[in-house]
Amino acid sequence: MKKREDQPKKGAPAYMNTYGDMMTLLLTFFVLLFAMSTVDAEKFEALASSFHASVSIFDGGQTIRIDNNVLENGMSQFPVKETQFSIEQAYQEAQETTKAEQDIKAYVKAKEIDDKITVQKSGDMIVIRFADILLFDTGKADIKPGAIPNLNLIGEKLREYIDQGYHLRVEGHTDNQPIHTAQFPSNWELSSARAIAVMRFYLEEMDFNPSKISAEGMGEYHPISSNATSEERAQNRRVEIKLSKSTS
Repeated sequence: MKKREDQPKKGAPAYMNTYGDMMTLLLTFFVLLFAMSTVDAEKFEALASSFHASVSIFDGGQTIRIDNNVLENGMSQFPVKETQFSIEQAYQEAQETTKAEQDIKAYVKAKEIDDKITVQKSGDMIVIRFADILLFDTGKADIKPGAIPNLNLIGEKLREYIDQGYHLRVEGHTDNQPIHTAQFPSNWELSSARAIAVMRFYLEEMDFNPSKISAEGMGEYHPISSNATSEERAQNRRVEIKLSKSTS
């Protein structure tokens, strides 16, 4: 009986799957490369010719050759300087913020007012926090005479940072207990009046640069505690001075 001949295996060899994937990825890479640069007719023609001669899987044995001038010219037109975020600059700014936090904390401790004022870093800002009872009577926005020495002490340190280009934003905050008086119809008015009172103190009594300080009332809407107890509500009633190199 005649021996049956082996039939050839159907389809391309298995390695062609890997080879095809590699060619697809290379094609995608160079299409993106040129899409991101300024494409002109000569570059596109050179790229198309390079791929036409090298990415065919049927001719076999051909080596992918890419014109270095095409790549160099394409890469040179990337807007790297305009779009790339400077990691070194971000690191330097973070270091400066940490250093400023440590400096102000040390100053506050040396002046023995660290039991009245808290200092902490928040992102790219330094937050200097006063409890409202230190500065104001309940439901009022007039600075208490006893608070002035503390405002003066911290103001001397803040002036150093203003001279270095920092900006101060004074924020007034309340708890969630409603207020409705002729002077303050709501917590918005109370928090704004308190922030403005502190800002005016630094403008009028310490001659701060008006372009370097601003005030904002935050009402009850940015609590640092839950308002569930009287102690937590007391924490939310506060004035914060936020120190940063940004005006936002």
